[in-house]
Amino acid sequence: MILDKLNEFADAQSVAGTAGTTINVGSQIDIGSARDIGAGQPLYLVINAATSIITGGTAGTIAFQLASDATASIAVNGSQTIHYTSKAFVTDDDALNELDAGETAVIIALPMEGVAYEQFLGVQAVIGTTDTTAGKINAFLTHDPSKWKAYADATN
Repeated sequence: MILDKLNEFADAQSVAGTAGTTINVGSQIDIGSARDIGAGQPLYLVINAATSIITGGTAGTIAFQLASDATASIAVNGSQTIHYTSKAFVTDDDALNELDAGETAVIIALPMEGVAYEQFLGVQAVIGTTDTTAGKINAFLTHDPSKWKAYADATN
């Protein structure tokens, strides 16, 4: 399997959203009917903050999930298949903020056991108790997270 720009979920995509909602972030990947999406090798999901994820006013939280569904517009109502959910990160505009620009939120091997993957795979943000007013993430797949490195646009 060749990983390229088409296998990227989000490139500096906004995660601004309303408290108590789940939103799809960026693009979805059509994995077709193939369920060994790593081609026999572990495949890793990486999510990092391209810009600081903050709330206006009181601190809130944001969590990320890897979800799949039968349609490209992955459901956000609980009917989607959730394969992974991150911890809830504190979002604030001061020192309490856990996802400042450049911070990595998730590096996990895609679960290969448990609930079967549906055709479309995507990343969702679960907005906690306070609206997120700003923030963008990068989210992508890689075979080797230890060699992953962020580069400024057009410098790699």
